[in-house]
Amino acid sequence: MRDNGDGGQAVTLKDLAVELGIHPSTVSRVLHSSSEIAKGAASAATAERVRELARKRGYSPDPQAMGLRTRRTRLLGVIVPRLSDLVLATMYEGIEESAAELGVSTFVMNSLDDPGEQRRKIDIMLARRVDGLIIGDVHLGSSLLQELTARKVPFVLMNRRAAGYPSATCDDVLGGELVADHLWEKGHRKVSVIAGEPYASTAIDRTAGFVARWRSLGGDIADSNVVWSRFDTAGGREAAEKILMNCQPTALFAVNDFAAIGAMGALRSHGLTVGRDVAVVGFNDTSLAAELPIPLSSVRSPMLDIGRTAVQLFQRVLHGERVEAVALKPALCVRESSAQERP
Repeated sequence: MRDNGDGGQAVTLKDLAVELGIHPSTVSRVLHSSSEIAKGAASAATAERVRELARKRGYSPDPQAMGLRTRRTRLLGVIVPRLSDLVLATMYEGIEESAAELGVSTFVMNSLDDPGEQRRKIDIMLARRVDGLIIGDVHLGSSLLQELTARKVPFVLMNRRAAGYPSATCDDVLGGELVADHLWEKGHRKVSVIAGEPYASTAIDRTAGFVARWRSLGGDIADSNVVWSRFDTAGGREAAEKILMNCQPTALFAVNDFAAIGAMGALRSHGLTVGRDVAVVGFNDTSLAAELPIPLSSVRSPMLDIGRTAVQLFQRVLHGERVEAVALKPALCVRESSAQERP
């Protein structure tokens, strides 16, 4: 037994193994490994006996000893553009929940969606000897992922994807298609898109999904009616102002709820009523969407599950498995902002 720090003797793996009559390595793999590895270590009955005795004897692992054996800290670094963003904050909740179940601690840092700041924060995390990273702010075309791969840093992407790397995201293309189908069925034929940042796969995929489906339905959408913008309310307002300078669409699709809210403000300032004069649909279905004065139709992204899935994928990466990208299914929530049929 080891000293537990208060003068008593803490139960060790060896103590449990002796009492159970099995090898210490079997006890260790049941208590300390991922569920898949634990399944291969012992039968379900034996694993349950191990866990029951560990609970009964008050066993807790020695983090320092575990770190020496595995060269792992059980610490996971998470990079997001801004934790003040409800979408990323919700995904991080999912990360924390799943990590806690695995006995892994997490900490998060903001990059402000700036590549230089992103690299600086990653270096800070690696200096703290994290076991790896979940990256929620990848920029398409950046060399960062190749650099991390060359340095053998385990990582998984979340929220945004990049071809050839493991990621947990919403199926953003499908989300855009759902909006196109909805607006077409409501009788709209003159539409515009507030497309988000061109370096983010979320913006590119949601826009591409919408535009391709719209055209396949027989609709026309000029490139000038697709306006790239920041993901915040100010960006949405500015993009809507640009659109209204050139035309007055009967419907607007914003690839982010905050941009959609900004667009609704611009429409109101032009004397237009959302839901009657111009339909508006957002994306992510944040908690604000249903509570607005005119409730916002939005594509619901499974944000918590994206965070949870990112942790599951990371554990597989850490164990050397080949991991493919996972895109979780969205659903369209129709509310007053786009529910009305177009005459």
